[in-house]
Amino acid sequence: MIFDIHSHAWAYPDHFGDDFRDQAQRRAKPGETLDLTVRYEDYRATAPAEVRTVVFGGKAQLSGLWVDDRYVANYAERHGDNVVGFASIDPTQPSWKTEMHNGIEQLGLKGIKLLPMYAGFFPDDKILDPLWEYAGERKLPVLLHTGTTFIAQAPLECTLPRHVDNVAARFPNVPIVMAHLGHPYEGECVAVIRKHPNVYADISALHYRPFQLYHSLMLVQEYGVWDKVLFGTDYPFTTVNATVEGLRKLNDMLVGTALPRLETEQIEQMIYRDSFSLLGIM
Repeated sequence: MIFDIHSHAWAYPDHFGDDFRDQAQRRAKPGETLDLTVRYEDYRATAPAEVRTVVFGGKAQLSGLWVDDRYVANYAERHGDNVVGFASIDPTQPSWKTEMHNGIEQLGLKGIKLLPMYAGFFPDDKILDPLWEYAGERKLPVLLHTGTTFIAQAPLECTLPRHVDNVAARFPNVPIVMAHLGHPYEGECVAVIRKHPNVYADISALHYRPFQLYHSLMLVQEYGVWDKVLFGTDYPFTTVNATVEGLRKLNDMLVGTALPRLETEQIEQMIYRDSFSLLGIM
């Protein structure tokens, strides 16, 4: 069984502003026409038979992305027990606490997704204390974007993994996942996941930058934190099969060099790691 901790559910282009769509097409994957359409049948066609998936939409008024939690809940419900939905929160908007409670208590979503950079807030801002307290009380995993973006108005300072260190120190019982290994700030990300027992990182949307991913996972290997790294895709940006293939080919580029190799056993364990059990997702 593969557990994909990072996948999306949205209606493209309806849930995106014109500016977001334009910037995505110009800068997300240079040289490629980006189709962000989500179809579960396409996801399944590019994945092994045994896959469980976390899906979320996203809320970030600043960047022009807004997916209602009911859309995500309906998507998850249509596709059975193998798909689990997370609620999304934009704490810069006045209704965020109500939306958080409704998403979890009324819609049955199983975790929380945050987009600090896209929405323009810091995850360790005291305004978010009620969220972290609520997540701790209910044992809800919180997955948040860390790392770069193609959106010009999204402040990079908000995305640095170091801010999660402050949160984890104050709320040690909350399972936290930092998306994308914090790239290109992988060193900070690795330092934070090593410190805190309940903080993890995922490797979503990294395999198509293979040399960067090699360096990132070598940091993971040298710091001894393979067990804190989770599998994820970032579908529709990429797929399960493409991510697995990319991970398994990383050492191929080292042929004829004296560069150290990534431990293939650890890569395989990461691909099949039961992140649902680690994060308490039922």
